[in-house]
Amino acid sequence: MSQETLRGPSAVSQAASQHGNNADDLVVRAVGVQRIYRTGSDAVHALKGVDLEVPRGRMVALMGRSGSGKTTLLNLIGGLDQPDAGEIYLEGHNLRTLTDNGLTRLRRMRVGFVFQSFALLPVLSAFENVELPMHIAGLGRRERQRRARELLELVGLGRRMHHRPFELSGGEQQRVGIARALANRPALILADEPTGELDSVTGLQILKLFHRITVTENVTVIVATHDATAAEVAMHTYDLVDGVLTLRQPEPV
Repeated sequence: MSQETLRGPSAVSQAASQHGNNADDLVVRAVGVQRIYRTGSDAVHALKGVDLEVPRGRMVALMGRSGSGKTTLLNLIGGLDQPDAGEIYLEGHNLRTLTDNGLTRLRRMRVGFVFQSFALLPVLSAFENVELPMHIAGLGRRERQRRARELLELVGLGRRMHHRPFELSGGEQQRVGIARALANRPALILADEPTGELDSVTGLQILKLFHRITVTENVTVIVATHDATAAEVAMHTYDLVDGVLTLRQPEPV
């Protein structure tokens, strides 16, 4: 799959090459992305020319306060919204050029979403919640069940897989959400404030789990959060302030 060449390496491309990644193997590339919300004569510039490159198998933290544009950027990367200017590529696909059906297929097979509120179906067990997206994608029953068990073991819920959400703690529910996001072997997981409803200890465990699955599943994870702990776990950290994205430089040792 071809990737267009940027004029000059971005900060994350340089960081990726320093850590031994192939910077050409980009899962996400955003170029000059702008998003403007209009209410009457007022215009709010949520994103102001954002550039971002994320290679495969990396965990990236988007840090910023509420209203800084984090969720807006995740929605654009996930194809849930369109930018007012600029381009977003997912594994080389320009999202702007895809039809609605094409976007739906791409999201279903290549993107997993993790939410602050867990968003599990309460009448289904953990196992059934993880199995559901594979059923929707048309995967056979035997393979669905094998993959669901594998993922629940991966997130540490092998013994809790037949419990329903109300029987699980918040941290356990979020682990089910992560397993569900991985069900169809996506290239990318987008997590919007995934520790927002968890205590600090459980939140750190969830962030470390995200880090681990970048290796075990070779998946890219982008976490939007105001949880400062994420910067300690992520491979790259970006600050989003008033719609402007900057790569946070590591502190000197």
